[in-house]
Amino acid sequence: MTLSLQLFLATGGILWLTGLYGLWRNSDPIRRIISLNIMGSGVFLVMVTLARRETSTDPVLHALVVTGLVVAVSATAFALRLAVASQQEKR
Repeated sequence: MTLSLQLFLATGGILWLTGLYGLWRNSDPIRRIISLNIMGSGVFLVMVTLARRETSTDPVLHALVVTGLVVAVSATAFALRLAVASQQEKR
């Protein structure tokens, strides 16, 4: 495994741990949603890195990442709408 692949794997792990820390530390719903997105970015980075670990790339992992990005954007939009509605209901 080359140094650049190790760097990408480490960066993905650091992103995931940063998101986990934000999820554990924050009680604000918007910040928790952002923390979940940071965790997801770390997972996507690790998946793309693992798809490129050999000379040929694995198209299945790339397709999973693209699908995951679409689902993550949709889930984030839905979660943000729920958080805004919850904040408006409290007022």
